[in-house]
Amino acid sequence: MCKAMNRSFISVIAGGFGMEAPSSSGDVDQGEHREVTAEEVAEMLAGASSVVITPGYGMAVAQAQYPVAEITRILREKGVKVRFGIHPVAGRLPGHMNVLLAEAKVPYDIVLEMDEINDDLSDTDVVLVIGANDTVNPAAEDDPTSPIAGMPVLRVWDAGNVIVFKRSMAVGYAGVQNPLFFKDNTSMLFGDAKERVEDILRAL
Repeated sequence: MCKAMNRSFISVIAGGFGMEAPSSSGDVDQGEHREVTAEEVAEMLAGASSVVITPGYGMAVAQAQYPVAEITRILREKGVKVRFGIHPVAGRLPGHMNVLLAEAKVPYDIVLEMDEINDDLSDTDVVLVIGANDTVNPAAEDDPTSPIAGMPVLRVWDAGNVIVFKRSMAVGYAGVQNPLFFKDNTSMLFGDAKERVEDILRAL
């Protein structure tokens, strides 16, 4: 887990390591975020040829894996290529997401590790970031002053469109702002992850 986060054991256990040092990205006006509706996301997914889902702790808390699995089934039946991108510490526990997805009967062969999926994200039409934050933060690569600088992350921003499921604009475990939320190809879908995923499912 420490290797995956590029952090010491103490900083991982203590959590909130982003509070230890100021980040230049946190001091800069990131601009405005854009919001999207579940119906708009459903339309986007239906028109996509490739979709990647990157789950995090928020999906686990909301127990959204079951409707996520159902969306996956429906899209695959429509001929959409759907895969999951799993960060080694997604869910704050190695293997956590894999177990939840297995429980929801997501096919094992479409659940890929970060290193297996990262190079394919630039050829992906839509990425759904469901309850993840620090594991998809571009500041880890772009901002050497960020407290998470050097931490390996899923490069979801390389995709055509990114939909981020979050309850609010609050920072994640590391305590740092995520510039992903303000990128031109990113839209925010606010609310309980399970409820929003169920809304998308109904629209599909």
